[in-house]
Amino acid sequence: MLQLFALLTAIFIGLISVRSAAAAADDFYKGKTIRIVVGFSAGGGFDTYARAIARHMGKHIPGQPSIVVENMTGAGSLIAANHVYKVAKPDGLTIGHFIGGLFLGQVLGQKGIEFDARKFEFIGAPITDHVVCALTKASGITSVEKWMASKTPVKMGGIAPGTSTPDNATRIFKAALGLPIQLVSGYKGTADVRLAAEGGEIAGGCWGWDSVSVTWRKALDSGDAVVVLQASRRTHPDLPKVPQAIKLAKTDEARKMIEVGIHGDSDIVRTYTLPPGTPEDRVQLLRKAFNATLKDPEFVADAKKSKLNISPIAAEDIEKDIAGLFKLDPALIGKLKKILYD
Repeated sequence: MLQLFALLTAIFIGLISVRSAAAAADDFYKGKTIRIVVGFSAGGGFDTYARAIARHMGKHIPGQPSIVVENMTGAGSLIAANHVYKVAKPDGLTIGHFIGGLFLGQVLGQKGIEFDARKFEFIGAPITDHVVCALTKASGITSVEKWMASKTPVKMGGIAPGTSTPDNATRIFKAALGLPIQLVSGYKGTADVRLAAEGGEIAGGCWGWDSVSVTWRKALDSGDAVVVLQASRRTHPDLPKVPQAIKLAKTDEARKMIEVGIHGDSDIVRTYTLPPGTPEDRVQLLRKAFNATLKDPEFVADAKKSKLNISPIAAEDIEKDIAGLFKLDPALIGKLKKILYD
């Protein structure tokens, strides 16, 4: 009897604690505004996903705060990452959405990084990246075979050396596969890369299919843009006939570069991140709200309408992936550093 009484008492106290925590969260977030700081320009994949999430996530947070998206471009989203780490208050009102390639950049000693990836608080990611290279029909490169055979370097768009998928993937493809490439970097986001390709400044670019398939949909459907290469551990069901980069690599070193630099980067590319020191109860609350949002029927319908694929990655898995970056072989680190920054 005493044991049963003790158990019921513990349950009762636990319920009171949960209700108290919920009430405290409600008091904190009620009437507040959460900012999602996106490190790229409006109209690209990062921005599109963030705005879709912002439309629905507030109702899953006690107090139902409003959520706005702020585009903070520059240095391949490094400015946004440093801002979230050093400037933003760790109060649960700022969420960063910058490219996960910066985490590898820290391991490689990239200049300008003012954060320690292991100290960020992560709330999750809506999708794993599936890197593809899409080029315009006007460029004449409509297959990887034509790309390989090109007698002149093919101009591909980038954002910032060592930080973004368009730059990193393109440099790795050039080094690992021997593709003739001239990387034209400095665009503010993939939307700008796409517009430059459509304007004939460059031939195309390499970044996530879930972004390319949405933001370049019209050109893909008309045949004015063509996906000629993909890089992921599994062939994407939308792209059954597009060659896998790793299968074109001719050496173990080349395959390792693709595996670590592109495949291993895929799960951490699109993280939603909080400043270090954010109170643990708010971290857990936002994780729960983020996960609930990705399952919300209204969000799912919204995402489907916008042709946004959703395959969530848990915060705990992101933390494990980032920890693994700091255990890479020094020789491979040196090789990747030379490829991505020289």
